[in-house]
Amino acid sequence: MTLTQLSYIVAVDDYRHFATAAEKIYVTQPTLSMQIHKLEEQLGVKIFDRSKTPVTPTHIGEQIIKEARNILKQAKLIEDIARTSDGTLKGKFRIGVIPTIAPYLIPLFLHSFIKKYPDIELTFEEMLTRDVLQGLSDDTLDVGIIATPTDQSFIYDEDLYNEPFVGYLSHDHPLVSKSKLSIDDLDSQNIWLLNEGHCLRDQTMKLCKKENKKSKKPIQFESGNLETLKKLVEQNFGMTLMPCMAVRDFDKTCSNAVIKEFSDPIPSRKVRLVYGRKYLKQNMIIALKDVIQANLPEELKLEAELMVIE
Repeated sequence: MTLTQLSYIVAVDDYRHFATAAEKIYVTQPTLSMQIHKLEEQLGVKIFDRSKTPVTPTHIGEQIIKEARNILKQAKLIEDIARTSDGTLKGKFRIGVIPTIAPYLIPLFLHSFIKKYPDIELTFEEMLTRDVLQGLSDDTLDVGIIATPTDQSFIYDEDLYNEPFVGYLSHDHPLVSKSKLSIDDLDSQNIWLLNEGHCLRDQTMKLCKKENKKSKKPIQFESGNLETLKKLVEQNFGMTLMPCMAVRDFDKTCSNAVIKEFSDPIPSRKVRLVYGRKYLKQNMIIALKDVIQANLPEELKLEAELMVIE
């Protein structure tokens, strides 16, 4: 029995397809199939029921795969301990970031982090919050950057910053005449939303206290991309809600919309680092937090009366 064989059965369990699993872990399907067959022969049991589509583990296979995941986690822990034995921060560091944060935050700190820690191999992946938490659970991620709290007992978190929301309005929108927006101005029937699964959608809906049944958007549209919602507004279609980092380059890139701040208390979201193993790669997590906070724009460092929407 080898760690490689255990990693192969975990991959097949993840993707429930031999060819897909082989592609995802960069081996040929014959190699993967042969090694799993050898493991089954050694153990004297069938780990997968190949007669089903998708492939499913047998009853004993489920138990074996569960233990295989634990063994692989412990093996990674041993590797990480060895890599940090000389006090140098080095090795792979896998970061999951939600899409409403990644394009605006990562460019702010990436150069500084690489310059300060050249021996750390960074891997970023954009994903929804639920997928970040799953990645931490499966040990395919070391840390995540999200904007909601988590009640999962194995997840630890570190606060990074509070980010105010702003209104992003078309020039003809009736709220343009106001000096500042109020939460009471928000109407869930007249604001562009992200798809379900995005925490920003949920936070927007929580802020929309009123719902004008008579007022409907002429176009029903939801997107998985904030930039798409911005483009709709810039074509003179309504308004949307934006985290302030998403409009920092407004003056350089667009003159077809109006940004409106909120009056106190200003609605905001709390951006957090989350991780699933309290001591593993703790030095890297602290280093990441410090570099991010050191490179935040000044407006996010100011004390303000903010109302955090969870």
